[in-house]
Amino acid sequence: MRVTFDLVNCGLGNQGGSQTIVKSANALVKLGHEVFVIDSMKNQHTWTPLKARHLIVKRSEEVPDAEVLVATGYKTVKHVLNLPKRCGKKFHYIRGWETWQLSEYNIVRKVLEVPTIKIVNSECLYNKLKQNGIESYIVRPGNDLDDFFSMNIRSEKEVIIGGLYHTKHTTKRTDWIFQAAKVLKSKFKNIKFYMFGINKDPHNPLIDKYYKEPNIHQKNVFYNKVSIWLAPTMLEGLHIVPQEFMLTEGTVVGTDAEMSGMQDYLTHEKTGIVSKDNLGSFVKQIVVLLQKPDLRKKLGQKGREKIIELGNREVNMEKMVKVFERFI
Repeated sequence: MRVTFDLVNCGLGNQGGSQTIVKSANALVKLGHEVFVIDSMKNQHTWTPLKARHLIVKRSEEVPDAEVLVATGYKTVKHVLNLPKRCGKKFHYIRGWETWQLSEYNIVRKVLEVPTIKIVNSECLYNKLKQNGIESYIVRPGNDLDDFFSMNIRSEKEVIIGGLYHTKHTTKRTDWIFQAAKVLKSKFKNIKFYMFGINKDPHNPLIDKYYKEPNIHQKNVFYNKVSIWLAPTMLEGLHIVPQEFMLTEGTVVGTDAEMSGMQDYLTHEKTGIVSKDNLGSFVKQIVVLLQKPDLRKKLGQKGREKIIELGNREVNMEKMVKVFERFI
C-alpha cells in the first residue's frame, strides 16, 4: 500500500506529535508499505531518523500517487482537501484537540465537518468527536516496548517523584507539579523531585535533578530512579510520557480531566492513580502513594502489563492499515 502523511504548513519538529508521525511512518515501512511524508519545509525532527521518503512539495503535481492520504496537524487539513483523488483516499489522523490552533467552533467547522475519514489516537478524542456527532476509529500509535524496562534500581530509603518540565503549553500544568513539590517537601523529609524536558535547566530550587533532552538510555535510567510520576496535564490526545514511565514499573498519578489523554491506560487503583481534576485532590493522592509502598509496587507491575497489552508500533499500524482497507 502507498501511504502519504501530509505535513504541509505544519512540519516536523522535536516534540511528541512529530515523533508519533515519524515512528508511525517507520512502522508502516517496516511492515512493507511504501510511505511518503510530504512537507513544505526541511525535516527538523532529530530524535528519530525517518525511514519514509520526505518530500518538500510546492505544487499538487509534486505529490505522489497513493492509495491513502493522511492529514496530520489541523493546519494540513485544507491542503489535503485540495489535493486530487490520485493522491489517495483522504483520512485525518487526529492526535490532539488543538485549541491552540483554532477555537472549538472552528475545529468543528473546519476540521471535523469536512470530508475526511477520522482516525483518533485515544478514547478521549473518540468521545470528543462523538459529542460533536462525528464518527471516528481509534488507532493508538503503540509504544517502543524494548526501550523502557525495570532496572530494579529504585531507592528504598528515599522516594523520587518525577514530572515533565514544559513551558510552551500551560495545559501541561507544570505549575501543579511545582505546587505539589512545595507542599510535599514541607511534609516529607525523604523525597526528591526529578524532572526532564526540552528546555534548559530552569534551576528551580524545588528540582533536585534535571535532565535536558535525555537519550533513550538516559531516559530509561531516569524513569527507573523515579517511583511516582506526576501527570496533571489537561489537553492531550494520548499522553506518551506516562506510558514510557509505566513500562519501568513506576506509578503514575493523573487526573480525571476530560482530555487528560490517559483514559486508555490509567485506571484508578488498578494501573495507577486518578485524582479529581483539582490540585487539592491531586496532592492528596500523591500522599496516599507516598505512604503505601506496597500499593506503588502493585500498581507499577499492573501498569507495565497494561502498556504492553496496548501493543507495539507495528501491531498498532497493522490496525491502521485495516482501517485504510475498509475504505479504499
